[in-house]
Amino acid sequence: MLASKHRPADSVLPPTRNGVGPSCVGLPVGDWPTILDFLVERFSAQPRAVWMQRMEQGLVVDEFARPVTAGRSYESHLRVYYYRDCAIEPPIPFDEVVLHQDEHLVVVDKPHYLPVVPSGRYLQETVLVRLKRKLGLDALVPIHRIDRDTAGLVMFSVQARTRDAYQALFRERQVHKTYEAVAHRRDDLVLPLVRRSRITQGAHFLLQCESADGEPNATTHVELLRAMGPLAHYRLRPVTGHRHQLRVHMAAMGIPIVGDGLYPVLTPQSDLLAEPALQLLARSLSFTDPLSGLPRHFESRRTLALALASADPLASS
Repeated sequence: MLASKHRPADSVLPPTRNGVGPSCVGLPVGDWPTILDFLVERFSAQPRAVWMQRMEQGLVVDEFARPVTAGRSYESHLRVYYYRDCAIEPPIPFDEVVLHQDEHLVVVDKPHYLPVVPSGRYLQETVLVRLKRKLGLDALVPIHRIDRDTAGLVMFSVQARTRDAYQALFRERQVHKTYEAVAHRRDDLVLPLVRRSRITQGAHFLLQCESADGEPNATTHVELLRAMGPLAHYRLRPVTGHRHQLRVHMAAMGIPIVGDGLYPVLTPQSDLLAEPALQLLARSLSFTDPLSGLPRHFESRRTLALALASADPLASS
């Protein structure tokens, strides 16, 4: 995205609408006849008629809050804001639970299936947009994320002034994260163990993979909590935070997480309510608050469905 070359003091950010903030695109140097022509070319997946409808509804404006109409001439170095929508958005009948809220942080216990932020065909049915509507906090931003298929804790920043202090905790690996998983069991695998490997982009854009080339960049502590016949209940403590790290590591060890439609085999997307859900839960977050210096600990109230099954507790070693 290109920014305006000169952004006057009277430029404004359009307001949030129904929990959704505006998207922004910078207009580069070019000879498009109209702004509409540029938008149609830049976002080829959206038909011209969709952009025209948005303009007629006042959902496309420039950085000075002036409406962008279908016939408005093209202007380089201008920011254009627009509101996206999803014409057909599948409802997600599971609710997020706010566990904590103060002037700086909101901590949410997320259900399976619910995305954290808008992407693809999900906009309103995301934790971020739901929270903005429910709490009236337009400046809310996730400090970290977990997969749509994963349940558990997600932390949000309430205000820009203190946001980086909390984001730095994750950058500097000062947040102790604990997950639980129900996955396959291998009797020959000696646990606990530490899995270190190099995770890189996989052959498919949805996937990550372990690579034999280069230094390890991902570390996960794996502990067996209890045996469950051919399955087992595990505690996972990631030191790093690579995309799909826990799912990749578990599958690479031959103990893929139950319900994983990506690892070790990419399968077609199934029905939203298909059972079982991915048996992965972001159980806890612990850190020293960068503002107060006090210890913080948050715990999910959720339980993995298969972890409730009858099991034989392992004898203490």
